[in-house]
Amino acid sequence: MRVDRVADLQRWQDSGAVWQVRSRRDDSVTVALLRCDGGEEVDVFTSDDPRLLAFIGERHSSDD
Repeated sequence: MRVDRVADLQRWQDSGAVWQVRSRRDDSVTVALLRCDGGEEVDVFTSDDPRLLAFIGERHSSDD
């Protein structure tokens, strides 16, 4: 079963937390999930999901 990372990022930022791109390749992206109360890293994942790549686009974080 494939995880819906777009929904994960939308829920994360809707809750006031931040996500940041840690690294990017042509066919994948590594994203860190940061707490909203100081930026502590909670989780990191890498995905090659085309929907996620399109959702993130050229942004470096949810603050962009």
